[in-house]
Amino acid sequence: MHLICPRYKSRRSALSLLIFRYSNIHACAMWYTIHDSAIGLRNRTHKADFVVLCMGRFSGIPNIPTFPAGKGPEVFDGQVIHSMDYAKMGASKAKEMIRGKRVTVVGYLKSALDIAAECAEVNGTAHPCTMVVRTKHWILPDYFAWGFHISKLYLNRFSELLIHKPGEGLLLSILATLLTPLRSVFSKFAESYYSIPMKKHDMVPDHSLFEALAAATIAITPKDHYKRLDEGSIVLKKSKTFSFCKEGVVVEGETSPVKSDVVIFGTGFKGDDKIKNMFTSEYFRNIAVGSESTTVPLYRECIHPKIPQLAVIGYSESIANMYTSDIRAKWLARFLDGGFRLPNVAAMQKDVLEWEKYMKRYSGRYFRRSSILILHTWYNDQLCRDMGCNPRRKKGFFSELFEVYGPGDYANLLSNSKSKEQ
Repeated sequence: MHLICPRYKSRRSALSLLIFRYSNIHACAMWYTIHDSAIGLRNRTHKADFVVLCMGRFSGIPNIPTFPAGKGPEVFDGQVIHSMDYAKMGASKAKEMIRGKRVTVVGYLKSALDIAAECAEVNGTAHPCTMVVRTKHWILPDYFAWGFHISKLYLNRFSELLIHKPGEGLLLSILATLLTPLRSVFSKFAESYYSIPMKKHDMVPDHSLFEALAAATIAITPKDHYKRLDEGSIVLKKSKTFSFCKEGVVVEGETSPVKSDVVIFGTGFKGDDKIKNMFTSEYFRNIAVGSESTTVPLYRECIHPKIPQLAVIGYSESIANMYTSDIRAKWLARFLDGGFRLPNVAAMQKDVLEWEKYMKRYSGRYFRRSSILILHTWYNDQLCRDMGCNPRRKKGFFSELFEVYGPGDYANLLSNSKSKEQ
């Protein structure tokens, strides 16, 4: 789906606006060239004042592991695909492709777990699905630990008081420091429950559940996941590295390869490259996504301070990506409508660095995922204030402090807001 809006009506001025869900767009200065034969616009150039990339992050450019010469898929006699290719097949074709086959899935998060579950359902113990696990993750059966919903521990305003936040004042900083031990207690409480089935299979992660939530690296187990591990229809192979051979996959600590007919990479996507590859200018390509030691520099997780004519919707992860993208889109529309002005470049860069500091502090090695999951309400508050909306959306002090914010709280976000300038 491609939506092209050649004119965006603003109360202050008429803007030429291009909006894309996903396309191969080459951008340089104010000129944007679209290369996409699917909509008949190959090599046509459009001049725009503003471009919005609504392209998502987990699609388009697969993250394929690299291998030394002679140890990659080229030496394997079977079939190698990515989870993206598997999903494109559709349910019936995918099942036929794996039926009666020895399938090895690389990865242990959402896509990998779902594919392994489908393989186990189709082939059972006759042809077990092998999962090559390079990193152990917190895989949860549900969101209840000892009968208590973990959103009450991690996803309300009270839980945000236990965390150092970007742009917080001295009082909130002191409070977060004092309450840090309580955050550890919450995490240990939930981990004591979720780790029970993990211990049986030596799959307890090295990092805390809190860090996994902060980085949005948790997943809900498919139905009967641990039952399938017990019965043997799914087999785990823990290995930091792996390579290919003629018969299948070679993992650490194994004298013989994991014999395979099909290997499926559930290794995610290169979301950074989707942004970077939009530009033909080497300068913009270099600054668009930052470096490996920084987060992707987006003000309000939306606009690059040095490319303020470009907005990205759907990159940063949250408690629920769809509703966060919806609020972000309303924020962007408000800005384009003249409802507020962006701060200067220096101020935006300072804010980006404060969020980067937060992500590095709590998300650890996964800081480049730019997750705002455990600070989603604090983040939404910032958007609301920019738009001139009241960020306090619930009724009553205790509801505001302990209830979790969701899409319904922002349903009529702009109905009573007022314009303001920063």
